[in-house]
Amino acid sequence: MEIAPVVVVVPTVIYASMLGVTIFALVDAVCKPKHQQTVFLIGLLVLLLIHILGELLIYTGAYRYLPALAGMQLPLRVLLGPALYFYAHATMSVDRRLPTRAYLIAALGPVLVLIAMAPFIVGLSSAEKLALADPLTRNPEHFKLAVLACTSAMVIFVLFTFGYLIAALKLHQQHRAQLMDRFAAIEAQSLDWFRVVLLLWGCTWFLFALEYITVFLELRWFGSGVVLPLFEAVVLLAFAYLALNQSVLTDSDRGVPQAATPRVAALSHERMAFIAEKLNTVMTKDELFMDENLSLNKLSQAVSVSENHISETLSQHLNTNFYHFVNGFRIEATKTRLQNSTDSVSVISYDVGFNSKSTFNTAFKKASGMTPSGFRKQAQLQTT
Repeated sequence: MEIAPVVVVVPTVIYASMLGVTIFALVDAVCKPKHQQTVFLIGLLVLLLIHILGELLIYTGAYRYLPALAGMQLPLRVLLGPALYFYAHATMSVDRRLPTRAYLIAALGPVLVLIAMAPFIVGLSSAEKLALADPLTRNPEHFKLAVLACTSAMVIFVLFTFGYLIAALKLHQQHRAQLMDRFAAIEAQSLDWFRVVLLLWGCTWFLFALEYITVFLELRWFGSGVVLPLFEAVVLLAFAYLALNQSVLTDSDRGVPQAATPRVAALSHERMAFIAEKLNTVMTKDELFMDENLSLNKLSQAVSVSENHISETLSQHLNTNFYHFVNGFRIEATKTRLQNSTDSVSVISYDVGFNSKSTFNTAFKKASGMTPSGFRKQAQLQTT
């Protein structure tokens, strides 16, 4: 695979910068307390380091001196998806232990890639591999073998990686749902940045697959060797910064596992109606919703009803969860303040219990169909 020298310079500089970022991130991670979350982060960074070194081997032309190493990073690259999922599991899952089969399934990817690449790795000598880099010296049969091996490895990488990306997204969704059952403010624990980074990693690896396909088909476009490394560098920098600054969530910060099947009501309708009345009373009269750190446990103590019974009442009788139940009262209190006071929107949002402006704006717009400022203007027009 021959790459014009003019194009090589840009990706070499970018990947060299990524190498430095990854090494610094790795050193930082190694120096942190050895929680399971940190251990999986270290493993992920090591795999990214191997991936970057593999790209530098090609773009710097070092493969000419070490042809036997060309493509050797491909089996390990397949572990990027599992490593990202394992990191997500250690960071967010209530059950921190992974079953043995999870590691065995993860190991299946590299094994499949090794099987697919065996004819190329074992069947060709270093000189024959090196000859493939130049169209003038490559053996057509050897080139077909190389294309087949690398294409098979890429297909396995794409299927394997995107399967784990979807699993990680589902894990994050479950994490948010569990938090909403117990907390009225979830910004600190929800790891919303992780969902964004997951989608960006998905885009990166999709671009990575397209880049390799165009190279093997000997097609070029204006972004070849530039767009992918640049995009990859941005995503790596964002992930490294956010992951290294992500605190370890305690067991109480992770919520509780949700049932796989819909919960069957254990309380009578009358009992749930009674609990619902107590909940509404403590919210409207005592304004408990104004406590920005309100949790299911605090509400349970306030009404002298067990957490399980409150959760069942919210889900089975009121068709909501703790998060939306509390924030519903906050939104109604906000509307009243917007109509009857001249306080700023920010002051009102914090007074009613919201501790995040973005969360407040999103919740208010979802509930009322307009922004807080828009609601205030409409209310003023109706009174004039």
